[in-house]
Amino acid sequence: MTAVQLRRRAALDIPATAAAAIATARELAAEFGPGAAARDADRRLPFEQVARMRESGLLAIGIPTDDGGPGLPPSVIAQTTAIIAAADPNIAQIPHSHYVYLGLVRLAALPPLRRRIFDGVLAGGQVANAQTERGRKTAADVATTLRRDGAGYRLDGAKFYCTGSLFADTLAVLAQLDDPFDGGEPGQYVAFIPADAPGVQIADDWDALGQRTTASGTITFDGVAVPADAIAPRALATSCPTGYGAVAQLLHAAIDTGIGRGALAAAAEFVKTKSRPWFEAGVDRAVDDPLLVQRFGELSVTVTAAEAALTAAGVQVDQAVARPCAENAAEASLAVAAAKILADRAATEVPSALFEVGGTRAAGAGNGLDHFLRNGRTHTLHDPVRWKYQHLGRALLRDELPPLHSAL
Repeated sequence: MTAVQLRRRAALDIPATAAAAIATARELAAEFGPGAAARDADRRLPFEQVARMRESGLLAIGIPTDDGGPGLPPSVIAQTTAIIAAADPNIAQIPHSHYVYLGLVRLAALPPLRRRIFDGVLAGGQVANAQTERGRKTAADVATTLRRDGAGYRLDGAKFYCTGSLFADTLAVLAQLDDPFDGGEPGQYVAFIPADAPGVQIADDWDALGQRTTASGTITFDGVAVPADAIAPRALATSCPTGYGAVAQLLHAAIDTGIGRGALAAAAEFVKTKSRPWFEAGVDRAVDDPLLVQRFGELSVTVTAAEAALTAAGVQVDQAVARPCAENAAEASLAVAAAKILADRAATEVPSALFEVGGTRAAGAGNGLDHFLRNGRTHTLHDPVRWKYQHLGRALLRDELPPLHSAL
């Protein structure tokens, strides 16, 4: 570790252990939770909160030790993500692609790019994605292009669902490159460019039902100059058994699991402080209604199962990242598929049941409880769990290894 990196780490006070990272996440969650519903209702982007998260050093916990970071594994990042998601699902999703693309840098970037990105994050920087496009046949199709232009490349195209882009210093842009320098293979490459580079326009046009403050809008690229050393081939991460996709999905599952836990906590607090008992229960307090107690027990099992599956999947993903091979990658993807299914259930069933157990009063706009329902329903649409069942079933019945891509 260089002296510069040591100074940066000291300045940011990057959590160096799992316990420290979890403690930092809990501290941030306590700060973010009280204003989450109001920010969501008014669609006020959490610039102050994201800056606080950057300053906490949490965004640097996955940087390898050889590069000046603490090298904490994906399971710890997932735990911190779930903790923050229980308080504010929007903020929890914002750094998702940051963590994922730092993984791509580790796997595919040449040393100059690797040093630039990691040093930037160690100094408090943040990466956001510009990956998916509208109007294509599938979400995996890419029309954005990198073309040779002098000693570098020219980037042109448009992206949507660019989560966190308004908060980031660096954009990770997925593009098609057909004639790379130095005889490289044609295919999909990721260009790491400054978010304020000439030719970049970021539009705050995200208008979804939920996850309203994630800044997941549109970015257009018009003749953006990209140095030749600012790109990395995506295939090195997605076409080999690296665990890259499993990491991405583990963090999605963490967000959904956190939403379930946050909704359950909000439901319990509402029933304990505001709900009235149903007259047929013959009790004085809602918390003494036996049918209500039963329902809370059922919801608790749903959330606890999702959390347990997330923990189990985290162990497998850590193994796949630390010791990449076909067997470890397959086990990680399947474990994450199961975790994602249970997390999806927790993020949709529990926020809906919040109103069931809270009663009519819970539906009042002033309570702000609907943000769990809208956020859970929106985020779980990211990739369909019906395909998770498919991959689990194929592995059991046909001994088929799950495919290598970023959504499993």
